[in-house]
Amino acid sequence: MSKLKLGNIRDDKPVKLSIELPAQVHRDLAAYAEILGTENGQTLEPAKLIAPMLERFMKTDRGFAKARKALREKKIASTLAASDSS
Repeated sequence: MSKLKLGNIRDDKPVKLSIELPAQVHRDLAAYAEILGTENGQTLEPAKLIAPMLERFMKTDRGFAKARKALREKKIASTLAASDSS
């Protein structure tokens, strides 16, 4: 069994997006879906992998986590400043 970064795919309520992918990315996505589906005994649509892949990417991107934290702190500070001036 290979060590894929994705596990079982959750069936959450989706938000519809329309995207264009380069052909090679789509071929790789289809191959990934086939391999993951074989390992998990599922039939997976390649499009169903995009959200979990993005989610995993963002969870492991330290730069994003740091910037997101700074943005939250900035929003909290500006909210507190606005309520203090009222």
